[in-house]
Amino acid sequence: MLKNKFKTNIVAFLIVLISFNSFGQSFYSPNYSDTIAPKRFNKVVGFGSAAYVGGLSFLSFIWYKDAERVPFHWYNDGLGYLQMDKFGHAYGAYYESYYTYNALRWAGVDKKTALLIGGPMGIVIQTPIEVFDGLYEGWGFSWWDMAANTFGAALFTAQEAIFDEQPVVMKFSYSPSEYPRYHPILGENNFMSFFLDYNAHTYWFSGNINKISGTRVLPGWLNLAVGYSANGMIHEFENPKFYKGEPFPHLERYRQFFISLDIDFTRIPNNKQWLVPVLQVLNMIKVPFPALEFNRLDGLKFKPLYF
Repeated sequence: MLKNKFKTNIVAFLIVLISFNSFGQSFYSPNYSDTIAPKRFNKVVGFGSAAYVGGLSFLSFIWYKDAERVPFHWYNDGLGYLQMDKFGHAYGAYYESYYTYNALRWAGVDKKTALLIGGPMGIVIQTPIEVFDGLYEGWGFSWWDMAANTFGAALFTAQEAIFDEQPVVMKFSYSPSEYPRYHPILGENNFMSFFLDYNAHTYWFSGNINKISGTRVLPGWLNLAVGYSANGMIHEFENPKFYKGEPFPHLERYRQFFISLDIDFTRIPNNKQWLVPVLQVLNMIKVPFPALEFNRLDGLKFKPLYF
């Protein structure tokens, strides 16, 4: 179900990312007004609703158009892809909630109301997608996906409610792997491999060092990041034994854990308003830095530069 994960993690996430950033405005500000600006509010509701309905229509009439409709069913994928796709779900839900909340605050909605509406949006957006999955052959409703969606939305909401900011940010990095050459299911070209090859993905929890430690010793934009990835995965639960009538090479499936430095672009001093939304989008990506990696095959090793 790798293509299913491509759909649930990418399509739903782009609904919010495109709609809320297409205005060319900055949503993040430490000094939001609590007075609703009608034009901004109508713009947020209009673009957000259109994107959401458009995304669901795409799934209903295009994505599933050749799939067989079946009775609603469940799918237990908790062990699939060594949980890499679950981190993808959490990452998408985190930013769906993030952008919805900040768009509402930008429109003048007070913090409490914006949190009540925007905080759960990562769950609200992804739940219909899971329901669709439960109605078509080849997919299925996954409670594990729902748990990951809930975690991502809750991570954003809890931090915003307690700290009025995000001391820990979810981030993503990509480094092409060797595995697509073994099987086209991981992408027949570099573009498709970017979405389909979980071996190339790393998800990070990037925490601001000064905010977490309560000091001001280091630059305010410097973060410490903890990352998770996995390698050796071709299919969801186990790799094939044969491919095209030939024995498939043995590939060890294993988890990877990382510690590295990172940059919080939203904390870099900047007086150019047009640059703020650019920095917000860049902040979704982990900056390449030296890293320490631990995995059960190689133990602890140093990577001079990890993407």
